[in-house]
Amino acid sequence: MTARPQTLTAVAARQAADRPDHPAILCEGRVSTYGHLHRESSRTAHALRAAGLGPAARVAYLGKESEHFYEIALACAKTGTVLVPVNWRLTRDEIAHVLRDSDTELLFVERERLAAAGQLEKLLPRLRQVVPLDSDEDRRSGFLDWKAGRPAHEPGLETGPDDAVVQAYTSGTTGPPKGVVLAHRSFFNVDDAIHRLGCDWLDWRPDDRGLIGMPGFHIGGLSYAMQGFIAGVTMVSTPMFNSQDVLRLIGELGITYGLVTPAMLQMLLAEAGATPAAFRPLRKMVYGGAPISGSLLRQCLETMGCEFAQIYGSSETGNLATCLPPGDHVPGSPRLEAAGRAYPGIELKIVDERGAALPPGEVGEVWVRSPARMLGYHGQPQATRETMPDGWVRMGDAGRLDTDGYLFLSDRLNDLIIAGGENVYPTEIENALAEHPAVADAAVVGAPDERWGEAVHAYVVQRTGQHATARELMLFLKGRIAAFKIPTAYEFVAELPRNPNGKVLRRALRDRLWQGRERKVN
Repeated sequence: MTARPQTLTAVAARQAADRPDHPAILCEGRVSTYGHLHRESSRTAHALRAAGLGPAARVAYLGKESEHFYEIALACAKTGTVLVPVNWRLTRDEIAHVLRDSDTELLFVERERLAAAGQLEKLLPRLRQVVPLDSDEDRRSGFLDWKAGRPAHEPGLETGPDDAVVQAYTSGTTGPPKGVVLAHRSFFNVDDAIHRLGCDWLDWRPDDRGLIGMPGFHIGGLSYAMQGFIAGVTMVSTPMFNSQDVLRLIGELGITYGLVTPAMLQMLLAEAGATPAAFRPLRKMVYGGAPISGSLLRQCLETMGCEFAQIYGSSETGNLATCLPPGDHVPGSPRLEAAGRAYPGIELKIVDERGAALPPGEVGEVWVRSPARMLGYHGQPQATRETMPDGWVRMGDAGRLDTDGYLFLSDRLNDLIIAGGENVYPTEIENALAEHPAVADAAVVGAPDERWGEAVHAYVVQRTGQHATARELMLFLKGRIAAFKIPTAYEFVAELPRNPNGKVLRRALRDRLWQGRERKVN
């Protein structure tokens, strides 16, 4: 049996040799075959080297999804440089932090964001070059010309499974976002274990067409796309998720597989053309970012008629940790409340405050040990040690294991809010609110929301003699923080609950909104 590749570089070469004419990426009517993807990523790799970028240099991508994103990702793999995918929904200051913290040396950016990128150049001492993204239809001395004429063969640099290849940004509950550095092995180790054991939780068939519903700047979307490339199947990329477009593409392109959030499933089902016939090509949908409600699952099973699987993990674990497999997606089953079982090769444990393992049924902190775990946080060794004691990843969630090894989440130990699959961190929003002249104090928590899983809810204390309405605060935040972080509800209170040390008790505020619910994650 031929050995399975262990680096993204080797995957690109293998698929180009085995399936050169098979479509690798379909995007807005354009087709990139595996042969084309290999050649063009090699041209991009040579252009990166010509720009003076050596191994470990950071290469940022600021833009929506396209075949060029994956081309650049593979080029980074071939040169030993590290891809830094940037959430295009962030504000200028948020983007500046990511680029500065990552020591970005070259930035690929959409033309519509080119002016903003130009304003950032003076804040980025390591930045060598900004390359505008373009297309065959709109070719104006951008990315396509930048790499044109470069050799189509691999640059020949050796890369190994433990070499860094991606730096994805996540955030903590305090302080600015941190860069999670992932090696090539993060995209292979769990997949190899699944393959060895013949596990069909997340299986691929040769003629599958997989929808990349989550964006590439999320580890979920990037990891899913790479799993598809490893399997040699066709991946369908869209600039951003639009339920009307996706519903049309399922039929037109024969999409068989997809990675989405429950909120995306709900949007698909709300479309006028959402009939069983429209979803006929689908055989499996994988979702993450939040559990699925019983009522939504029933709708999905009745209308989509395919299998469903839930994934749970984090950037720090390399994306995957547990899976609730298709067999457990039965309406009314108590296991629908679970995040699933550990993937092959991954260990779970629940620990108390001292780090001692707890028996099944007892609630504690969720720890995960995965061969795909991150190398660490970029430039933050102390934070890395705190998050990865003895090779385990602390998930920041409270939960319990049952006797069959199913993980049930009960609450978050940190204050992270997950709204529609997007990670939202309260401190950043509270700091922005505090800049309003009428705001004396503020606390932000997640409220239950049937559509998005959680909604951002702000408790606001107004200054004496000052007054601001919810609408005024919402407009004030627009442009200061990303739109998906802006609270959807504002509750004006006389004071915020605090502990003896003066720290705001966010948990007490959150509990008010979750009263009567057994689970405090939605």
